[in-house]
Amino acid sequence: MVDLKRQYQKIKPEIDAAIQEVIDSTAFIGGKDIKEFSNELQEYLGVKHVIPCANGTDALQIGLMALGLQPGDEVITPSFTYMATVEVVALLKLTPVFVDVDADTFTLNIDSVRQAITAKTKAIIPVHLYGQAADMEPLMALAKEYSLPLIEDNAQAIGGSYTFSDGRTVKTGTMGVMGTTSFFPSKNLGCYGDGGAMFTNDDALAEKLRMIANHGQKVRYYHEMVGCNSRLDSIQAAVLRVKLKHLDEYCDARRAVADYYDNAFKGNPNIITPFRAAYSKHVFHQYTLQVKNVSRDEVQKLLSERNVPSMLYYPVPCHKQEMLKEYNVAGTPLPTTNMLQDCVISLPIHTEMTEEELNYIATNFLEVIAQLAN
Repeated sequence: MVDLKRQYQKIKPEIDAAIQEVIDSTAFIGGKDIKEFSNELQEYLGVKHVIPCANGTDALQIGLMALGLQPGDEVITPSFTYMATVEVVALLKLTPVFVDVDADTFTLNIDSVRQAITAKTKAIIPVHLYGQAADMEPLMALAKEYSLPLIEDNAQAIGGSYTFSDGRTVKTGTMGVMGTTSFFPSKNLGCYGDGGAMFTNDDALAEKLRMIANHGQKVRYYHEMVGCNSRLDSIQAAVLRVKLKHLDEYCDARRAVADYYDNAFKGNPNIITPFRAAYSKHVFHQYTLQVKNVSRDEVQKLLSERNVPSMLYYPVPCHKQEMLKEYNVAGTPLPTTNMLQDCVISLPIHTEMTEEELNYIATNFLEVIAQLAN
């Protein structure tokens, strides 16, 4: 699905030098690369504060902790997402409230969100899924109407952008009260281990996020609140500094792969290629399409027999997961989510794909679809 080795080979001298510099300095925790990466990512995103942490799940958890929510408070989130988005809600004894997504964008459906708001609602987590931005402008208006903070889960869309109706364009992750991301190796901006970050334009919130990520302290040994130990190490920051310079190039390469697939599958009645919303500059963390009139699981099985990788993101939505049974949410009426769980499939997409590889994947995919549709 992702070839990190070939990507590394292209930037090997830069990466090796950056890692060696950290080793020579022996500043493995809290070294200069942490501060410099934060500053460089702030400039790239156009946001006042970037607070690095250990991973994307921690970023979401720390973000919710910083809002001061209380056990039982409701947090609206899509069910069609990776479990990490919801896991932190349950971990903090908050109540997840699941809403549906749009069938084309796979992101939060604004009407579903509006219907889910109650007096107990205290936050909304839109997820920019597969590299496409959620439709933030109406969501921001709704959140403002009810005085609700938006925490953007930007783990799959860093480098992406959103264009407002007035023509203003901003980076994903910078529109809500805060944004969070993951630097897991396979992400569009990935390190060589675990890593994550939080973004915000709110000075007071940024200070709180930093404190929580650092054992609840602002001054060493003076702990003002319950926190955790969540930090990005210097070697990962050094890797990310190198890769950040290439992020736009990586996103362009992914779009080129998506264009190839789109053209190859155009007009096939059994394939719905990824929708590209006019307001979103899609960065294609995944190339996820829908298959119709055929068994998705059979498609994946036959692809595997032809040595074509594929993945199912996500075969079991969050509201149907065993870990959330105490919330009695399995029967939540989410028709689009329930439909997507059975028909989405993702094909390989990464920054170093060759035309030969793309032709092999696309040809075999079309042959499998034709075989099953007959």
